[in-house]
Amino acid sequence: MIDKIVTGVNDALYTYILIIILVLTGIYFTVRTKFAQFRLFPQQIKAVTEKPKDKKGVSSFQALMVSTASRVGTGNIIGVSTAICLGGFGSVFWMWVIAIIGGATAFIESTLAQIYKRKGSDGFHGGPAYYIETGLRSKWLAVVFSVCLVLTYGVGFNMLASYNLQSTFSAYNFYDPNTTPWIIGLVLAVIVGYCLFGGGKRIAKVTSVLVPIMGVAYILVALVITLMNAKMLPEVFSRIFSEAFDFGAIFGGFGGSCIMYGIKRGLFSNEAGVGSAPNASASAEVDHPVQQGLVQVLSVFIDTLLVCSATAFMCMCSGIEPTKALSGAPFVQAALLTTLGEVGPVFITAAMILFAFTTLIGNLYYVEQSMFFMLKRKPGKAFSTIYYIIASLVIFIGAGLSADLLWGIADITMGVMTIINIPVIIILGKYALRALDDFDKKCKSGKEMTFHVQDIGLPHETDCWR
Repeated sequence: MIDKIVTGVNDALYTYILIIILVLTGIYFTVRTKFAQFRLFPQQIKAVTEKPKDKKGVSSFQALMVSTASRVGTGNIIGVSTAICLGGFGSVFWMWVIAIIGGATAFIESTLAQIYKRKGSDGFHGGPAYYIETGLRSKWLAVVFSVCLVLTYGVGFNMLASYNLQSTFSAYNFYDPNTTPWIIGLVLAVIVGYCLFGGGKRIAKVTSVLVPIMGVAYILVALVITLMNAKMLPEVFSRIFSEAFDFGAIFGGFGGSCIMYGIKRGLFSNEAGVGSAPNASASAEVDHPVQQGLVQVLSVFIDTLLVCSATAFMCMCSGIEPTKALSGAPFVQAALLTTLGEVGPVFITAAMILFAFTTLIGNLYYVEQSMFFMLKRKPGKAFSTIYYIIASLVIFIGAGLSADLLWGIADITMGVMTIINIPVIIILGKYALRALDDFDKKCKSGKEMTFHVQDIGLPHETDCWR
């Protein structure tokens, strides 16, 4: 019964509501920003390399790494595989579309997070909850959004990341579906719990170094596999575009079409418009809010156009035909096994371990930011202890649950966040657009990059930029 309810809600969300909202919003902001995600690419690179004036402050690069740690995770491997197996090669094209137009949406929400950020004793805090409360003067809606974020990232996505990680071990002989998922879930829960309780700073530091290396290695391996199977590329591209525009098949069964799976997995992966990344964007210390908005455009492109595409071509060029039975980790592992032999599945397992771990930590960072907003202070020791135990238990339980149910729950909670966030950024977007105009003028004139909220006629009280 739960499966039927979750499926019904998802069908309503992703067959009509979210597709229309995301596509129209992305197109609207792409036009209003004059294609900022493309024309300001040099400024994106420049912004991400600049260091904060306060050496103790969070840099744009560090904020980018936090949001990318959450974005680039198990969904880039398992999610893409699932989309191809269930929606066909055409779903890859629609993932690209969502990333390209979604970059403009990500720019607006992260620029707003910078404009409305608040100064705390331990740095800056901000995100949708803050610009909802200040810009719309709606405390209750800000709290609802925060609760949805906690459910999405603290429960849905973390359970899903745990399941995705343990599913990669199914390719090995020792895997027992009745016991292995729970053992892996327990080990993962203990490690994450150890980090949350403050004893794992060394692990977190080592992982922050290993994951970028693993991300580059992952893309390089995918590139090597694609080149090894270069003769398949013409057929792969032909299938991507022919299936993407096979409208007879699409509208004959839209609920399981390439458009639906492409948008769902693209949204799950790059999170543009969801309202998660702005929580990290607000923490950065920059000279102008637009700079951090541009950095988040870069994060969307890295996530979908690089990492997701790497998984897609690695699988599609292997010659293994996707089926529902192979959906998820088995398809990726079968693709690598065909090309690289026994080393392939081991590589994917190693990548999943690192990606899943940073996803879990990144997601819990978003949860802590929401907790800070709702409590208006750092949680006390007793509250934090209970929260850390619950967060670890969620990871443990997620490892042994149904993948379909987990995908469904995560899709619903993320969808609700999006439905709240998108109308808000459309209402408040005029201030981000004014900030963009101010940024463009200063770039053209060569003036020093400064910003004050009075320059854009912001009528709301803010802690910063005055």
